Amino acid sequence: MARWMLFVCLLLGTVVARGDERVFYQPLNVDAGLTQAQWLRIWQDTAKQGTRTLIVQWTAYGDSDFGGASGWLANSLQLAQQQGLQLVLGLKMDPAYYQRIDELDSAGLAKYWQAQLGQSLAQQQKLREDWKLPVSGWYLPLELDDLHFLAADRRATLQRQLKGLAGKLDAPLHVSAFSAGKLAPNINAQWLGELSAAGVQVWWQDGAGTGRLSPVVRSSYASELPCSVGIVREAFRQVSGDGQPFHAEPAAPDVTSSGCHASAVFSLRYRPWGRVILDNQRKAGNVQNH
Repeated sequence: MARWMLFVCLLLGTVVARGDERVFYQPLNVDAGLTQAQWLRIWQDTAKQGTRTLIVQWTAYGDSDFGGASGWLANSLQLAQQQGLQLVLGLKMDPAYYQRIDELDSAGLAKYWQAQLGQSLAQQQKLREDWKLPVSGWYLPLELDDLHFLAADRRATLQRQLKGLAGKLDAPLHVSAFSAGKLAPNINAQWLGELSAAGVQVWWQDGAGTGRLSPVVRSSYASELPCSVGIVREAFRQVSGDGQPFHAEPAAPDVTSSGCHASAVFSLRYRPWGRVILDNQRKAGNVQNH
């Protein structure tokens, strides 16, 4: 019995480690309140959990660059890299992104996206020149969904734009998408697969945290995805309602086998060893994520 229990514990440990092999971190200005000693402990514990890659959602959010090359975020990520974590650095996020894509027609959306990709390319060059961190990939924080890209012409234009950006970068381009139930699962899978074939690492958010779709529907979307598309396990449960500031509580991510898919977890803030980040955020009275 003792040997059997040991085997089960080792197996569960393997599942957790694989699930957290890649972890997203979403920087907030309030995170500047953590000390270097706290960040060092966070990154040490993250590495102990089996994490190999840290995906930083953005390094610029509107006018904020989190202190720039000598700021708290750059210093923290240097500590993360020293603990053996590979870095996929996020580029620039427009705070008005979701509002803007709601308002624009197809031509306006294409123009807006081109401008945002230009700003992200400039941010990538700035990171290379000033931050001087080893980078294994670049993450575009403009999330995709099948509501705003329901029209085939919009998806085709987006694919050309992303392929163009990927060709200008010196490391793989990463982007994430989520399903709003507008495209059929097989069409959604075809779309994301074509983006992958265009040279983009696509991550599909499993939607367990936001709960917009039922588990059965989410499963149908996941089962259609090609192996080239990774799956992001949401480690939170949203408790805020429509129209309210986003608020969520930590929750265990779905550790169901990813099969042929790469797996990542969103986000560090909600994982047990990253709880100090969430506690600091709430202590400061900031319960809203960007």
